[in-house]
Formats: sequence, structure tokens, C-alpha cells
Amino acid sequence: MDAPPAEADPSVAGPTGARRPDPLPRRVHAGYALGSLATGAFGTVPGLLLLPYLTDTLGVAAGVAALLVLLPKAWDVLVNPVAGRLSDRTRSRWGPRRPWLLGAGLALAVLFAAIFAAPFDAGPAAGAYVAVAFLATATAFAFFQVPYVAMPAELTGDRAERTRLMTWRIAVLALAILVSGAVAPMVVTATGDGLAGHRWMGLFVAALIALGAVGAFLGTRAVATGAVTETEPTLRAQLAVAAGNRPFRALLLCFVIQSAGVATILAGVSYFAEQILRDPENGPTLLFACFVGPALLVMPLWSRLGARLGKRTALVAAALLLAAGALALVAAPALPAAAVYAVVALLGVGYAGQQVFALALLPDCVAHETARTGRRQAGVFTGLWTAGETFGLALGPGLYGLVLQVSGYVSSDTGTAAAQSDQARLGVLLGFTVLPALLVGLAVLLLRGWTLDPDSKGAE
Repeated sequence: MDAPPAEADPSVAGPTGARRPDPLPRRVHAGYALGSLATGAFGTVPGLLLLPYLTDTLGVAAGVAALLVLLPKAWDVLVNPVAGRLSDRTRSRWGPRRPWLLGAGLALAVLFAAIFAAPFDAGPAAGAYVAVAFLATATAFAFFQVPYVAMPAELTGDRAERTRLMTWRIAVLALAILVSGAVAPMVVTATGDGLAGHRWMGLFVAALIALGAVGAFLGTRAVATGAVTETEPTLRAQLAVAAGNRPFRALLLCFVIQSAGVATILAGVSYFAEQILRDPENGPTLLFACFVGPALLVMPLWSRLGARLGKRTALVAAALLLAAGALALVAAPALPAAAVYAVVALLGVGYAGQQVFALALLPDCVAHETARTGRRQAGVFTGLWTAGETFGLALGPGLYGLVLQVSGYVSSDTGTAAAQSDQARLGVLLGFTVLPALLVGLAVLLLRGWTLDPDSKGAE
């Protein structure tokens, strides 16, 4: 899993604020990475199953369902910076971040199961319940994810070590996406579909989240610190520092847009399998396996490529590969199923690189700013980052739901998708292919000339 040193990355030239010259133990790499079981499960399953759960089980109109999926996560745009500020200022014998991993992580697990508890059978009351439960779950997720993402900048000051840490994390993230995304639909089907199947699925994913939260809490205990260094005096001051950091702003905006693109793919999996591949039973699982499976194999290759080319250049290459694969799927109705799955595997290769390099550049931004100012910035920087990511992951299903609404998709309250018109099926296809390709591909323009060194021209 370890990547070669990447110290010569010109896109991140400048001070590092190095504090820990020795490599982190592998148990810390593995322990920290376990937290991605929680982030991967929550980032995947609602985007994959919540929209079709609302439209095809609870009978909520596609446009309304899109808003119900979007608005609770949009709330995190406000909550995440607050979570970062609180974790920056936390004092405990477990350090500033780890108490949040345990407490918020377990709350996240319980609330996730509540989303699909379905105390109302169908209709407006059921939709309103899901919206409230999803809002509460998104809030708990903010207080888990922000401290979790803030930790790498404080675990080590070595940029190459942070890349290795991210490689472990993204590998586990890919595994979490594969397990939660592929198995969750199978749990729904195996336990009776409809309301009952979704209840069992909620419990399964909740257990996965709890395992990740406890694993990250215990796995990082060897490097915990109880000291809290000086922070900016107010949240407003911290936000101003983050807003004034041009490299961080560009990287954040790029990642938010690309997250929305990836989320449209996740939201469209069930619809694409049902309406385009005509395989509602096995299609979602196979699509997920092809999308995420390659990531587990190519992660070391992406790390080596990043060490050779630089993280920014590797991020651009991975994003363009992801966009090209999505665009190629426009031809899916005319292709054999095996060819479609092969193209989806190509998307997965691009997705793996896009995730690892974006997340490896974030702690570089945080450490650079901490070294420059001498103040702890990780919480608010990552609060803004996770707020943007969460918004992007919610925006994707929202956009996909609006595409379905405009194209005339017909909802159902039977647990089985209704028959759709050719126009609706075209909407399913374009929302799964062209829309994410445009979002992911065009976002890389924001990284032109990206560098942490103000005296550098950004050449790779």
C-alpha cells in the first residue's frame, strides 16, 4: 500500500510545518482508514437508494424527492464549519478530534437506521419523516466527518506520509463503497423489498458505520494529543483565513463540483440498471462492483503516478479519465452488457485517482496555512471542505431527480418501478452519463496554475 516518496511535487511547494519526521506506524494508517467505512457508507447508500426509495417505495414525486434529498445535506454547509471550530477547541485526554469520532460516529449509526425505519407506510407523512431523519443524520455526520478529515494534517507534517495515509484511506473507502453500495441493494431484495427490506438494509449499514467509527477511534489512539494550540479568536476570523486562501478555494470548488458529478452517477445506478440495462435485480450490484472494484487494484499505481507527476497533474488526469468514461456510456443502449460494465470499470479507475489526490492535497493546504500563521486551522478548513463535499454529494441526486422530473419519470408506491416512456428513459441515460461528465471534466479548469507557493507559476 505504501507509495514512493512524493516530496518533489511542485504543486505543493513551500513550508510544510513538519512536526513528525518519523513514518507513522502501519496500525495508525489502518486504524485511521477504518473511519472511511463510516464516511463511505453514508456517502454512498443515501445517494444510491434514498431517491429510488422515495420515488418507488414511498410514492413521492421525483421533483419533491429531489428536494428532500438535497435540503437536509445542504444544511451541513452551515453546520460543518461550526463542527470544525468546536473540534479545534476541544480539550480532552483523547485529543481534540477523537472524542467526536466516537460520539458522533455512534450517533450517526443510530440515526441512519432511523431514516429507513418507516413508521409511516407511504405518502406525504412518510416523505416528511425521511426528511427530518435525514437532516438529523446529516448533522451527526458533520460532527464525525469534520474532525476525521482534519486529522491527517496533525498526524504528520510529511507530505509524502500524508499521501500514504490517504492511499490507505481511499482503499478502505473504495471497499466501503463496494460493500455498502453492492450489498445494501441485495439486503433490500433478500429481506422482502419494500418497507421491510429497507428497514433491514438500514440496520446493516448502521452496523458498518459503527464499526468504522469505533475502529478509527481505537486505531489512532497511539498518536492522540491532548494539547490545543492557538486558534483564530472567532469562527468568523477562521472563515476569513480560509476564504483568503486562493489554492484552498480553487481546490474546494473543484472538489465540490466533481463530488456532485460522482453523486449523479451513484444516484442513477438503480435507474440505469432498471431502464437501460433491463436488469433491476443484478444490475445495481454489478455496476457497483465494476465501479469500485478496480479502485482496490489501481490505488498503488495512482500513488506512484502522483509521486512522478505531482498530485495536481495526477488529479486532473484521473478526473478526465472519469469524465471520458461517463461520456462513453451514452452509447450504452447499443452496447452489450459486458461492454457497459467494462466502461464502468474505467470510470472506477478515474474515480479512485480523483478521490485520493484531492484528499491528499487538502491536508497540504491546511499544513501550509498552519505553518504560515502559527495557528491551528485544520478544523475550520476541513469543516468548509466537508460542507462542500456533503453539499456536492446531495446536489448530485437532487440534479438527477430534477432530470427525471423534467423527462417525465413516473413514480410508484409499490416497491417496483413503473413503466416509463422513451423520454423518461432518455432522461435516465443522460443524467447518468452526460451530466456527470460535464461536471467532473469542466471542474479541472479551476486547477490551472494551482500551487501553494505564491512565487511559483504552477508548472508541473
